[in-house]
Order: sequence, then C-alpha cells, then structure tokens
Amino acid sequence: MRAILVGFMGSGKTTVGELLADRLHLMHRDLDDVIVERAGKTIQQIFDDEGETAFRQLEHDVLADTLANSQGIISTGGGTPIQMANYQLLRKCDVPVILLNVKPETVLARLADDGKRPLVKELGVDGLIGLKAKRDTRYHEVSDIEIDTDDLTPEEVVDAILTHVKFRSVRHDAV
Repeated sequence: MRAILVGFMGSGKTTVGELLADRLHLMHRDLDDVIVERAGKTIQQIFDDEGETAFRQLEHDVLADTLANSQGIISTGGGTPIQMANYQLLRKCDVPVILLNVKPETVLARLADDGKRPLVKELGVDGLIGLKAKRDTRYHEVSDIEIDTDDLTPEEVVDAILTHVKFRSVRHDAV
C-alpha cells in the first residue's frame, strides 16, 4: 500500500507518516526533507536565495519524482496541494490521498514553540487562521479520506487511516 498525507502545518503529516510507514513496514518520505536534500539548503534559504517561484518548481519536481518512484508513505508540505500542477498530480494518483484535518486552535497550540516555522511568527494568529481557511478547500478537493486529528494521538490517527484504507482502494473520480 502507498498513501499520501496532506494537510496544514501542525496537522501531524510527518509524525503520522513515519508511524504509518513503520506499522506497514514501508519507507516514509517527507517532501520537505527531500527538497532540502536535493537543494543542499534549508527551505528558508531556498526562499531567501531563489524566491518562492524557484521553491515551488523544485517542490513540484520532487513531488513528481517521489510519486513515480516511491512505494511507501509520502508526507507533503502544507502548501504542496495549493499549486495547480501539484494538485493535478495528486488528483491523478491511484493511491489514497489522506487529509489530516486540524482546527486553527490546534495548529496554534501545536506550533506555539516551534522555532523551525518562521511562517507561524511572520503571519501571527490572524494570518495563520486566514492562510488555513484559504487552503482548506484545496485540501478537501484533493483528498480521498479525511481524518480530524485534533483530539487523536498520532497512533490513533494511524489506526483511523488503516480502518479507512481497508475499505477503500483507489479514487473513483480521478481527473
């Protein structure tokens, strides 16, 4: 089985992806980590040195390569499905795209002390809530399965995914 996890920052994509991959004895790839490996610099450095357009192109290339070559679990970046080219790739996938849904209050609580996410401090509470609201529609459109993660432990999220995936094999409305 392969699965792709999408959702807003703080939804648990990386943590759940690692646990799910361990449970299924599969490889886990975090797209942000693959981007950093390929570029040889942090995401913030890519934005600073080359700009968002270059980052988004690299993100798309990494997503396409990972989808073509991975048999494991993929955790996307929070903005990955927002780009039209990435959205189209995800919609055409023959594996479940799983939304880890999270309320804005939960995001704020989970990321309050996370110094690795400059966007959280840059946007502030209102900006973060606005960004999430703006992205939510795209997350829902691209997903086959949605799991609300607010009141669940990462292990419970994995259990919920496995329950859903047992009964659902592929997307019926792939574009």
